[in-house]
Amino acid sequence: TALTVNHQGQFPVNTISFNLPRGESLGHAVRDIRQAEQEIGLPLAVHSSFQGTAAAFQNSLANEAWLILAALLVVYIVLGVLYESYIHPITILSTLPSAGVGAILAIYVCHDDFNVVSLIGIILLIGIVKKNAIMMIDFALEAERERGQPPLEAIYQACLLRFRPIMMTTMAALFGGLPLALGTGVGSELRRPLGITIVGGLLVSQVLTLYTTPVVYLFFDRLAKRLTSRRSERLAPRTVPEPVPAK
Repeated sequence: TALTVNHQGQFPVNTISFNLPRGESLGHAVRDIRQAEQEIGLPLAVHSSFQGTAAAFQNSLANEAWLILAALLVVYIVLGVLYESYIHPITILSTLPSAGVGAILAIYVCHDDFNVVSLIGIILLIGIVKKNAIMMIDFALEAERERGQPPLEAIYQACLLRFRPIMMTTMAALFGGLPLALGTGVGSELRRPLGITIVGGLLVSQVLTLYTTPVVYLFFDRLAKRLTSRRSERLAPRTVPEPVPAK
């Protein structure tokens, strides 16, 4: 018999602790424990729950959607204030889905688990990836407003002249994340998901951004002009023809 019986809310409880082996992530451990719990077939009177780091891990994954939405909202507000537009921030944010797809594909290819560190990497990608679109959109808007170039010519020149800076900054961030993705030793299993998400997101977004951003820019530019013309037609005063005097 047990020497002591702990209680929580007038119910007897028992705590089972575990450590992670080298190279094993917390997400894999939580999933394996849940699978073993189903295979054992615990009685209905027995309830199990995670505590400590495992509980914090599950809570963070439950709130990940709200964290990403909050980050996107803040980025949209800042870009909207800087560009004085509701449309062009959406053009810049259109580069983020490709980064998210690249990060998830990299995690899948590397047989890793999506955990809190991977979520941090995706939030970092929101700030890193959008700089490619910012370089192109900023140059195109300046060419339109100051030099009077048409949108198609402006975004074409932006892609040509900003290609080298985009490649330089992307390669710098990419090689900076490689040591995290390829590192070994104590604690590498904690840092590896961060590097994998950054490297995968940068690779896929770099390939797709140069093709998708000009298309999205031209689409929203035409949409904005169409909405502006309709608004001006509504606000334009209607002239009533004067009656012609009868002869």
